[in-house]
Amino acid sequence: ALPGRMLLIPQTSPKHPLPCTPQSLKLTYPETLDRIKEEFQFLQNQYHSLKLECEKLATEKTEIQRHYVMYYEMSYGLNIEMHKQVNVNLYFFIIVALFLAWKGACISL
Repeated sequence: ALPGRMLLIPQTSPKHPLPCTPQSLKLTYPETLDRIKEEFQFLQNQYHSLKLECEKLATEKTEIQRHYVMYYEMSYGLNIEMHKQVNVNLYFFIIVALFLAWKGACISL
């Protein structure tokens, strides 16, 4: 139950005003059944709203997981592309160094 709302404890409400005598604390069967029905309806409504909230959170979780996978795949692809670029630059550097060494050898002859 929510704070301030006790189950099956008499409360004053417009539907069920209670006089302040000791005999008034004893509820009749119909009154008790009405209280139980009200409490059950309250709990059903609370359950329904919590169930909807849970479904909403599950949907958000699925969406966040989908985004995570998408970002992971993008990051992985970017990492592979960076390694390719490093290798291309390394080969290019080696070719330039060999060319300069060959050019230097040709000039000194």
